[in-house]
Order: sequence, then structure tokens, then C-alpha cells
Amino acid sequence: MKQKDIALIILIGFISAVVSFLASTRIFVTPANRQQTVEVVDAINPDFERPDSKYFNSNSLNIARTTDTNQTPFNSTQR
Repeated sequence: MKQKDIALIILIGFISAVVSFLASTRIFVTPANRQQTVEVVDAINPDFERPDSKYFNSNSLNIARTTDTNQTPFNSTQR
């Protein structure tokens, strides 16, 4: 290849790279695509209301479960 051919190939490659870069920024990345909306999250309040004693037993280990009042569970008279 002659030196002119190599220079012409480099020049065509550079021009095509510039044109493809400009075309891609206009086609694929429009200003409308750069702007995004996000949801706004409310702040978490660390204060909680006390649960209703009708549903939760505050004297048990697991407050969502009622306590067993049977003091002798293995000495049952039922068969």
C-alpha cells in the first residue's frame, strides 16, 4: 500500500468515528432520556402505638400468643 492509501484509511476512519459518535448522542441519548423521576420516601417515625391488649398479651414471652394457665399440663385427668 502506498502512504496516501494509509493516510486516506486513517482519515476515513476518524471521520466515521466522529460522525457515529455525534449520531449516537442525538439518537440514543436524548435529553429526555437523561432525566429520571424517583419516588420520595417518607421519614420513618421511631414512635409506635401500644398494641391492643385484646389481641396481644403483654405478660407472655411471645406477645402474639396467649399464655397457658394450666399449671400441671402432664397431670391431666382426661384420657
